[in-house]
Amino acid sequence: MSARQGRPGRVVATVWRAPGARRPSSGVPNDRCRFRDAGAGYLQLGAEPHLLANECAGCGARYFDRRNACANCGGIDFGEARVADTAVLKAFSIVHNAAPGIPVPYVSAIVETTDGTSVRSNVVGLADPMDAELGMSVALSTYVCGTDDDGTECVAFG
Repeated sequence: MSARQGRPGRVVATVWRAPGARRPSSGVPNDRCRFRDAGAGYLQLGAEPHLLANECAGCGARYFDRRNACANCGGIDFGEARVADTAVLKAFSIVHNAAPGIPVPYVSAIVETTDGTSVRSNVVGLADPMDAELGMSVALSTYVCGTDDDGTECVAFG
């Protein structure tokens, strides 16, 4: 896993990187942008960045957003669960057309972590997006992909 330490005013992204891949030189955008303060919500920074999910106490279903009730069993009790840092690529699309200023192509994906959590994200670090393969192993990675006009570093998580 690769990570940068969080600090106030920084927002970081989580993406899944192919084994042995180098950190990209520029950010890989995500068409499902969700911005958070560093270390808040589902993305936890520090020495070992990781994802946290809201886990239903009744059935174990996991969600990255706040829930009033579980969509699977209707339960209303939730706890935090750390999401595994390794995953397998379950579905992907190579995006060739995006909004102006967003570099293409990139791999938009759904990965399944080793603990069974489904995560929507991008796969980075491939020499060619066409190298993406169903079933390939990936690992959680964080990096800064841009800076806004106020100097706040930001990235997307999908």
